[in-house]
Amino acid sequence: MGVARSDDTWITALALAAGAGDHIALTTFIRATQRDVYHFLAYLCADDVAGNLTQETYLRAFRSLPTFTGHSSARSWLLSIARRVAVNQIRRVSDPAASTQPRSGWEEGAVLRELVTGLEADRRDAFVLTQVLGLDYATAAEVCECPVDTVRSRVARAREDLVRAMNHLGWPGRSTTGP
Repeated sequence: MGVARSDDTWITALALAAGAGDHIALTTFIRATQRDVYHFLAYLCADDVAGNLTQETYLRAFRSLPTFTGHSSARSWLLSIARRVAVNQIRRVSDPAASTQPRSGWEEGAVLRELVTGLEADRRDAFVLTQVLGLDYATAAEVCECPVDTVRSRVARAREDLVRAMNHLGWPGRSTTGP
């Protein structure tokens, strides 16, 4: 699931070195973070645009690396940039919400992904950051630019929304009183 949270200090050090002109640090920084950035964007938008949005995220980050000070983790800084790139993409398209109706032959994972994509943007961001990418709530709060308790609330509401949608689709074994 990408780089472990304990590596945030290392990733931040790479970003600082890259900002100072170290090309090896830049390459290592990209390799250490690209999977998380891509997956975050794929959940926020769609797979078919996630690659382009990942590139756009890194282009914006490269321009800003020389001024990155390390006051927050480089991971949360980069995911904040990715989030803004995704918001801009969503604004560009007329109907960003994916259909939540399953099509015959789709596997449960694909439908669940559609359901996550259909969540309200703030809830989806918090859910994907914590439950898919595995970030802690404090880091997710930095990315979302809100208090930790707000992230917790958004994740809880996202879970409720997903359970409700899954029940509506008639998925067995799902309950609104889940764990």
